[in-house]
Amino acid sequence: MIDVNDLRKGVTFELNGTLYKVLEYEHHKPGRGNATIRVKARNLRTGTTLEKTFTSGDRVQDVRLDYHNVQYLYTDGSLFHFMDTETFDQPAIPAEIIGEYAPFLKEGLEVKLTFYNGEPIDIELPVSVDMVVTEAEMAVRGDTATGVTKKVTTETGLQVQVPSFIEVGDVIRVDTRTGQYLTRA
Repeated sequence: MIDVNDLRKGVTFELNGTLYKVLEYEHHKPGRGNATIRVKARNLRTGTTLEKTFTSGDRVQDVRLDYHNVQYLYTDGSLFHFMDTETFDQPAIPAEIIGEYAPFLKEGLEVKLTFYNGEPIDIELPVSVDMVVTEAEMAVRGDTATGVTKKVTTETGLQVQVPSFIEVGDVIRVDTRTGQYLTRA
């Protein structure tokens, strides 16, 4: 058991038999009375989010997780296939677990999979990913007074706002946390 004061962003805990990962954490101490801890957490099996308020002193069940470095191989639509870089096992992960991270996955990308009792429950991407631009809007010539951006599509189908000088075939670096353009690679 861990105290709810120890919950932070990224911590995984069990509540009523369900695994949750903390997305946001807020500690609020009023002038009188006990402190309240508000967390926004994602159910690791269904992907739904939960907003819960705890009072200071409450406890939740901590969980023991295993982490494996894996390499992304391919997807067949409903399953994403990976290969463990140490054991060469090839776990297949349901699309529900991958969720919004799917557009960042490209063949050969190394990620970290989180396992609970042998079951894959979460994925952790690198901070940034390099992607090839496959489609780009035309930039308007002379429209450079301000930071003009245009929308491009990458090799995985991810759409990103980039500066107007980016063309088809360029390799760009994208932040996986925000989905924003970082730099040309």
